[in-house]
Amino acid sequence: MKSAFIRLGRWIIQFIAGFIIISSLIVLLFRWVNLPTSSFMMQRSVSAWWNGEDHFELHYEWTNWDDMSSHIKMAAIASEDQNFANHWGIDFASVQEALEEYEQGQGLRGASTITQQTAKNLFLWPNQSYVRKGIEAYFSLLLELFWPKKRILEVYLNIAEFGDGVYGVQSAADRYFFTTAARLSKSQSALMVTALPAPKRYNLASPSGYMLSRRDWVMQYMDLLGGSYYLEKLD
Repeated sequence: MKSAFIRLGRWIIQFIAGFIIISSLIVLLFRWVNLPTSSFMMQRSVSAWWNGEDHFELHYEWTNWDDMSSHIKMAAIASEDQNFANHWGIDFASVQEALEEYEQGQGLRGASTITQQTAKNLFLWPNQSYVRKGIEAYFSLLLELFWPKKRILEVYLNIAEFGDGVYGVQSAADRYFFTTAARLSKSQSALMVTALPAPKRYNLASPSGYMLSRRDWVMQYMDLLGGSYYLEKLD
């Protein structure tokens, strides 16, 4: 019996070590290799096939950092993670603040950083669970360890979902504003990120009053954060 526990312990250690090595190599590879797809995109495609959504189309086109407007980069930071340049993947201060608000009777809001959202969209699945959050935190730390901040934001803006089946800023810019990611204006960029929390609920083709109000808030904080000067912190 004792030898069986020893063998099981060795197997568990080997499994964990193998997972760490393989996942680290994958993350390191994607520091330089542009992504052909993501976990969320593949899951959505399988879901459409399984449910017989014959008219579903997935729109995705990779766009390099230099081909993105500085406005869309700042809009994402202002809306999703204003401390992006300073944390190491998890913003513990924001998490604590969200928990305190929840204890005071307010709704539990998300406190995920851009790094966490990138890890989730790239490697994991949408359903909430403690297991997923734990794996998400692990991959977030790997991204921060192996990728520069600019790469994290570049990948995030390429794989984020802006509408049902619409992934990345280039596809969204073309579909909703008839332009390119490089030519997105400040107002267009601020409006675009209002869809990020729930792209199937917030329709960029017909923005609600809330989305327009949120757009104005995002534009204000883009300025308060320093605009394009903030992006220099990511170098």
